[in-house]
Amino acid sequence: MSEKNTELTSYVEQAAQLLDLSIAPEYLPGVVDNLNKMAAIASLVTEFELPDELEAAPIFEP
Repeated sequence: MSEKNTELTSYVEQAAQLLDLSIAPEYLPGVVDNLNKMAAIASLVTEFELPDELEAAPIFEP
């Protein structure tokens, strides 16, 4: 198991304990794998540069 997976497994276990959420041992690897995938997707979003002059639209109009 890689160091990153060990850290994520520890994070999932501690977060579950804080939330009083029980995760069956057979599901823990899947939860860690999904968290890993979500982190990879999130990094694509957070690394995308937006111009400073960009303004958020006050009202969504499709």
